[in-house]
Amino acid sequence: MGAVVALDSLLASRRVWRGGQPAGRAPSRQPTGHAGLDAALPDGGWPEHALTELLLPADGVGELRLLWPTLARLSQADGMVVLVAPPYLPFAPAWAEAGVRLQRLQVVRAEGRDALWAAEQCLRSAACSAVLCWPQEADDRALRRLQVAAETGQCLGFAMRPLRAAANPSPAALRIAVEADPAQLRVLKCRGGNPPPRPLPLPAPARRVQ
Repeated sequence: MGAVVALDSLLASRRVWRGGQPAGRAPSRQPTGHAGLDAALPDGGWPEHALTELLLPADGVGELRLLWPTLARLSQADGMVVLVAPPYLPFAPAWAEAGVRLQRLQVVRAEGRDALWAAEQCLRSAACSAVLCWPQEADDRALRRLQVAAETGQCLGFAMRPLRAAANPSPAALRIAVEADPAQLRVLKCRGGNPPPRPLPLPAPARRVQ
């Protein structure tokens, strides 16, 4: 009986792949805000309480556009969104236009190992709904600490890393390569299922209704 209960617990937490998706999959509690991407992911959205890696050829290729619907939804529900060591100062009008409540947006300035430590603490704190970080020299051990911290703090973690890191294994629950030419997404790894066989178009910027 104990083994059955343990297996049920693993299935409920989506740590074991069933071999196919049930026909009546429940909607994700963390949708990406992009219908095509949600349909391609086993969870129907971002993996909950986990680390997602966005692998980029350069900064500013559409990664924020990808995340803004989620960050807007979380901030409008009074969730705290934290940016740890972003490469550029966030342009507040663009974030506000995307629907993110600026009162619920915090920027942490740090460098090197201090930035990794700050990201881990924010993820683990249970005070944040989403934490974005830009680790420059993160090894497997550092990424595993971020993944565990996201689970502990029940937080969405997003790590923006260079595209060349795709050649290395990672403990992140989801890995997506964001490509600029053509503008598309490649899901490299997704917990609970197989990545889609073909790239997905990068969602176009959403227009807000005034």
